[in-house]
Amino acid sequence: MRSLKERLVHMVSFELGGLVIVTPLASMLSGHGLAEMGVLAAGLATAAMLWNLVWNWMFDCWVPSRRRTLQQRLAQAFGFELGLLVMTLPAVAWWMDIGLVEAFWLDAGFMLFFLIYAMVFNSLFDRIVERRLQGASG
Repeated sequence: MRSLKERLVHMVSFELGGLVIVTPLASMLSGHGLAEMGVLAAGLATAAMLWNLVWNWMFDCWVPSRRRTLQQRLAQAFGFELGLLVMTLPAVAWWMDIGLVEAFWLDAGFMLFFLIYAMVFNSLFDRIVERRLQGASG
């Protein structure tokens, strides 16, 4: 199992990396201002960090291995993003002053980006941690 320190490093580095990439991209694609999109992205990142701790703890209990198949990675990433989408949709609609359908598409765009990003990030993160653990024990 992963330590709390490892979970916190994972969570913070995942969200910061994602924010740096997605905020300007979402602003450009949506036509909303960078500041407005930045505040939304920061709020979503905060919700995501809390959900990240809960979801990845549950997923680690279900699949207690660092070496996961592509299907397991897809399940991990999709489950996280779907849960986050359900929890944040009303806030996105309210903050952006848009309807639920438009908020769904905006949130779905974030979800698609982070689905791919999560698969890549989680795979790289696990490899790096595994190498560090092997180096510490050898």
